[in-house]
Amino acid sequence: MALGVVAVSVPVLAHPQPKSAVVYAVKDGETLSGIAKRFRVSLKALIEANGLQRPDALHLGQRLVIPSGGVKAAPRGPARTPVRAPAHFVLDVPDLDGGAPLFRWPLEGAISSPFGRRRNRWHAGIDIQAEMGTPVFAAAGGTVAFSGREKFYGRVVKLEHDDGFMTVYAHNLQNFVETGAAVEAGQVIATVGRTGRASTYHLHFEIRGNGKVFNPIFLLPRREPPEDDQAP
Repeated sequence: MALGVVAVSVPVLAHPQPKSAVVYAVKDGETLSGIAKRFRVSLKALIEANGLQRPDALHLGQRLVIPSGGVKAAPRGPARTPVRAPAHFVLDVPDLDGGAPLFRWPLEGAISSPFGRRRNRWHAGIDIQAEMGTPVFAAAGGTVAFSGREKFYGRVVKLEHDDGFMTVYAHNLQNFVETGAAVEAGQVIATVGRTGRASTYHLHFEIRGNGKVFNPIFLLPRREPPEDDQAP
């Protein structure tokens, strides 16, 4: 008995989906290049895997095959809000109408970390590099409000000045003044160390006033560049 041959129609995919591929539904406003970046695949590979004739014509809900080699994208969440400075941080040149002491630099040295945003937190002063044991001078005359140790500042001196201002000198190796003592501008009050939360020898210096924290650079005298850097 002769057996008849039955022809079975098998659909052929022009672009078969790899076993390791991911199928992704396009969200509102997405672009092909943005999707490629999210899944860490090349734009060319994404176009070829989906046989896209018009890569610029994506539509909401369109399903795309993410070729193997891509990684799972993080879920889309709400847009991050810009990180704002704490309300008591004064980032610009302050308008004090002369109501501030005449501050001087507490020591010479390069600024290793400026005032303001630092990674995921805010830096309330400037860090000035110096060798261990370098003398630290009072930036203005005043009264020692505190001389001792704090968890993050290590050995620290805090001086109260006229017009509600305070200067802070942190990470000291030694403090040479006691709480309640009167000090003069330029007096040696400490030496540079790395006590508290500090990875290198430096002075952390702050200027505060009436509930605000100021960028010391705007209240200190302008430094002249070294002679080697000056134009002939």
